[in-house]
Order: sequence, then structure tokens, then C-alpha cells
Amino acid sequence: MSDTMAVPASPSRVREFPADLARRARRRPVTVTAAALGLTVVVYGVLVWQRRWVSDDGLIFLRTVRQILDGHGPVFNIGERVETNTSTLWTVVLLGLALLPVPAEPAALVVGGLLSVLALGLGMDAARRLTGLGRVVVPAGALVVLAMPPFWDFGTSGLETGLSFSWLAFAWWLLVRRSQREPRLFVAEGSRRRPGRAWPLALVLGLGPLVRPDLALVAAAGGVALAVLEQPRDRRGVARVVGLGALCVAPALAYEVFRAGYYGLLVPSTALAKEAGVSRWGRGYSYLRDTVATYWLLVPAVVLGVAALLVVAQRVTRTDWWASRRHGAVPGESSSPDVRRTRRWDRAGTVAVAVAPVLGGLGMLVYVTRVGGDFMHARMLLPAILALLLPVMALPLRRRTVLPLLVVLLWAGAVAAAARPGYHGISASGIADERGFYTQLLGNPHPVTADDYRAHPYVAGGAALVARSPRPVVALLAPGTGPAGPEWDLVPLAPGHPSGLVFLNLGAAGALTPLDVRVTDTVGLADPLAAHTTNVPDGRTGHDKNLPAAWFVAAGGGAAVDSRAATGADVAAAERALRCPAIVELRDSVSAPLTWTRFWDNLVGAPARTELRFPRDPVLAEVACSSSVR
Repeated sequence: MSDTMAVPASPSRVREFPADLARRARRRPVTVTAAALGLTVVVYGVLVWQRRWVSDDGLIFLRTVRQILDGHGPVFNIGERVETNTSTLWTVVLLGLALLPVPAEPAALVVGGLLSVLALGLGMDAARRLTGLGRVVVPAGALVVLAMPPFWDFGTSGLETGLSFSWLAFAWWLLVRRSQREPRLFVAEGSRRRPGRAWPLALVLGLGPLVRPDLALVAAAGGVALAVLEQPRDRRGVARVVGLGALCVAPALAYEVFRAGYYGLLVPSTALAKEAGVSRWGRGYSYLRDTVATYWLLVPAVVLGVAALLVVAQRVTRTDWWASRRHGAVPGESSSPDVRRTRRWDRAGTVAVAVAPVLGGLGMLVYVTRVGGDFMHARMLLPAILALLLPVMALPLRRRTVLPLLVVLLWAGAVAAAARPGYHGISASGIADERGFYTQLLGNPHPVTADDYRAHPYVAGGAALVARSPRPVVALLAPGTGPAGPEWDLVPLAPGHPSGLVFLNLGAAGALTPLDVRVTDTVGLADPLAAHTTNVPDGRTGHDKNLPAAWFVAAGGGAAVDSRAATGADVAAAERALRCPAIVELRDSVSAPLTWTRFWDNLVGAPARTELRFPRDPVLAEVACSSSVR
């Protein structure tokens, strides 16, 4: 007896019941999946909002935006073309937000948080599309994002991290969507193309280096995956792929020409300040270990890797069967060479898309380790971790994946509840719990605006001293005898020079001073001289340059007299070193009027200028200059 005959109902109801049951069965995976993934996005949004803040480095971006709106160009100080912002595209986003009638800092916070949350949603949806196979899909790698406090902290922060997350997720989402478009066979040409336009995806990939330069590694992996998807089997196909590749590199190449001509360098000033071209594997390993050990990341790495292999094994079996049916072959029977070749291309495209974020993430992981990591706990590793998680951000719930998913869930609960850096503020190795440091320093759990940073124990006082001075001065930190520690030393400058403030926390200093005050630092983020000096031996990562105060006095035309911050002899030596032809040309590249001739000289001289280094000690710099002239 059939199942329908066992139901005591009318004949019409008997006929409709099986169809209704089938529809509900098909809807159930979609409903459960949507609920699980949607809840994950909401939880992440709540976590990000509870840790909302704008960091000191986030305020650096906003001062550049203020300079642009005031008509001074993309600079940090008026009349000095220095690129202090690593993310070009985030500066553009903030510039667009500044045109709205909303405060800049809260706008940066909200948009950064929304982009972070959007990234998680896009990443899970792309993984669902790639591995779901019509089953219930639940968060997997997304649990790592929910568990790690650094993902909460830098979900806002005013930095480009949220934009980096969203670019990674969106680019991969587009790749997955394109991989699932059924290719069409053009018999006359003997080639296959996926429907729709590929250039928008190529353009999105090309924007990666403008989000952050190291995202070029992920963009390159995505470009290779796109080339495989396009299946270039003839000249026209190869030409199409070459054109897409050219579009991928066009945005970064165009901006590189602008950067070299406008700023006179091949890289941002931040790259010089942190010496991104120097290998520091020991420091980098310490930075990597600081993150991996704190959150026991080897556990989800192994477990999610096993779960992914289990899903792939079943997917390959089902894909082969469906591919055979789709291309007219019967399982177990031989197929034509064209069918086998097509099947290989389809499989290669799927593999390329799945592997692209993993290869890009590993590349970024190695790069961050090579350059010595960063001074902010886990921050530089977060995009790499997210890229590695993308293919397993969500996984189908099956018998073979239940145990791995349960292990990840238990790990996530333990980490979210208890795992924190083993230090408060700054560790012995110089790595800082950045948000914890500033919330404690400012006495504010959510510092957002520039006014919140007025509670900074040093910056506000220095800014006030400069504002009250009737003549141009430069405010320098000098060793003090008071209980507050270092005190400000005001050194008079020559008439016509702008007043200045020199302090390490460049964002807060720039936010609390007018745009016509030259705000700069000793490590080279905003100061062209400091960026080109040699490193302090065994200095803190990201802060291992320290330009002596004598340079700032000499550059401002200050008198060579003794002060608490600098001796007259050092100021005189710095004045003579500033007349060195290489240093004169360096200063002209950032401060001379930007004519077409100056743009061209900057452009052609950018490689040599990027390599220029001179001793930080003014006496040694003077000697080195004399030797080079001879």
C-alpha cells in the first residue's frame, strides 16, 4: 500500500499531500540556513558595536580628508606632500562621507563596522554557494571571527580594516558566482565562455592594492582563478584573458604613476617608516606567535581543514556524476574527448576559485611575518586570517561534518570567554593591545571623536601651548622632572615658518591642532626626513626610527641654541646636513611647487629617492654628506 493511501483524506487532498511535503522539504534547508547565517551576522554586529572606537591611526586618515576639503590636497600638513595613509581607497570613502552632513568620526566608525559585518555575510553566502549542495549550511569559519576579540576591536577603529574585510569577501563572492555560471559552447570557435561580463570582477580585483598594498597578493590569486574560469582555448580567449589582466593592474598602475609624481616615492611614507622592504623574520614570528598562541588558532585550522576535505571528497563524487549527466555521458561509460576536456576545465575552475583566497591568505601571512609584524596586537594578521577562512566560512551540516563543527563551536566559546592577550597595554616585545591601551589611557570605553582624545595626558597640553604662542614655535617633548613625566619644550622658529608639534601619536595631535600647524612625528609617518633615516637598533616594530629634535629645529629655521630638547651643536650640524644635495632634493620633492617639471622630476627620481637613507644623528649625517660629495 502506498503512503498516500494511508492518509484518511479526500482524493484531492491525497494527491496534493506528497507535493506539499516535497515543497516544505526543499524549503527547510533554505530556512534553517538563512536563520543560522543571519543570526551569526547579527551577533557579530552586536560584538563590533560593543567594542566601537576610533583609533589614533584612524584620526590620521581624517586629518588628510580635512586637508583635501580645505583645498590643500591629499596631504597631512599644508605645503608638504607626504602620503601618510596606507589605504588610498579608504581615504576616498572617508572623503565621500565628509560631504554628508554628519560628524566625520562617527561616520567612519559606522561605515567601517557595516563593512565588517557585510564582509562576514558575503563570505558565508559565497561558501554556501560553493559547498552547500542544497543542504543545511551552518557557520564554520565564521565562528573564528565571532570568537576572536581583535575582529571585534578592528571591526570599527576608523581604519581601513573593515574595507579590507569587505573587499576580500566581495571579490571572492563574485568569483564564486561566476564559477557557477554554466559555460556556453561556441561551436564555430570551438571555445566556451561563461555568460555575463567578466570585467566588473576584474576591476574589483584591481582595486585590492588600493585598499591595502599587501592585498595585491590576494588580487593576483583571484586574477589567476578568473583566467582559469574564462577557459581560454583559442586566440580570442587568450586575448580576452589578457585584457582582463590589464584591467586588473590598471587601477594600481595608474595610482602608482600619480604617487611617484605627486609624492616623489614608489611607496607610502608609512612603508618607509616601517621599512617594509627589510626582512625581520624573528620579530615576525614573535608577532605571529602572539596571535596564534593567544587564541589557540591551530585548533580551528586543523579541524576546519579536515571538515573541508570531507566536504570536498563528497562534492567531487557528486560533481563528477552531475557533470557526466550534463554533458551527455553516462556514469561508467566512456565519454568523448570534448566532454572530458570540458569536465577538466569545470573542475579546474572550481578548484581555482576555492584555492585562491587560501593562497592569497598564506601569501599575506608570510609577508606580515617577513616584515616583522606590527605593533598592534593581531591587526595585520586579520585580513590574512579572514582570507584563509573564506572557503570554510560556512559548511553543510552532515553526519561527517557534525563532529568538526562541534569542536569548532566549543573552541569558539572558550576563546570568546577567556582568551585575551597576556599583557595590559604594551607587552615586553612592544606589541600593544591597541584598543585596551587607549581606553585605559583616555578613561573612556568608547573613544570616538577628537574631543575624546583631549583627555590624552600630553597631546592636548602641547596643542594648547602652540595655540597660545604669539610667534612660530615647535613643541618638542623634553625629559622633565615633574610627576607627569616628559614635558613640552617650545623652541622659537624663524618668521614665516609654520608652528609645529612633534609627537608620536600623530592622529590625536593632528585632530587637536589647526590645519596650518605642522604636526609631525619622529618615526617618519608624516615627516619626510625621519622616514629616510636609518633605524634605531632593536627598536619597536613600526616605531624603530627616531629623528632627534635638532632636525625639527633646524628645518624650521630655529636658532642653534641649547634647549632641553636639543643642543645648539646638534642643531648646527643638522643645518649643515640639510644643505646636502640629496637631502635638498628630497625636501624639494615634497615642498617645491608642483609644476609639470616637478611632477616629472619626482616621477623619474622616485626609485632612487625611495632608496635614500641617511644617519639619524645630525653629526653623522653631515659627515656622510661630505663623504658623498667628495
